[in-house]
Amino acid sequence: MILHDLSAGMHPRRVRIFMAEKGISIERREVDAAGGANALPDFLRLNPLGKLPVLELDDGSAIAESLAICRYLEALHPQPPLMGQTPQGSAHIEMWTLRMDHELSQPIALAFVHSSDFYRGRVEQVPEVAGWARNRALQTMAWLDGELAERSHIAGDDYTLADIVAQCACVLGKAVGLRIPPEMTNLSRWFAQVSARPTARA
Repeated sequence: MILHDLSAGMHPRRVRIFMAEKGISIERREVDAAGGANALPDFLRLNPLGKLPVLELDDGSAIAESLAICRYLEALHPQPPLMGQTPQGSAHIEMWTLRMDHELSQPIALAFVHSSDFYRGRVEQVPEVAGWARNRALQTMAWLDGELAERSHIAGDDYTLADIVAQCACVLGKAVGLRIPPEMTNLSRWFAQVSARPTARA
């Protein structure tokens, strides 16, 4: 298998941390997205949307979308479990994973797209969209800070894919000035905790 990767990307980072937590070693190929390599025919054959990451399987087929890749790897390598071990537990973790994807990752990604130098000239940047996305992300952070008053991790007592998704979102948030406000002590404690894991630098 080959993981087509983008070191600076939020979604590829999810997969790398997931792999590191499980001790999975897969060949990685960095894709020069800044140079447009993800828009070339060879890459579009793997993912017509031109997005990263992509896991190319040994039979030549490909799995795109970070959460789908993680689900595939979880099935191949169930230990340590990062997506639950029972039907109820798995559904609970998926619920929180999707919440972190929709309510935190997506607004932060929108803020990045509409305000960063990387996307200037690549897309039509709308400052109002960036402003709305920042406010939405901060609202989610405030809600999450309250949730984390009752538990150590996003979906419960254990580190799971939900934590990885939120963790990667907060890392990208720092790149656009969306840092966790200091008064959000529970969220700050959680982020310091997950950032201290050896896999956080994957």
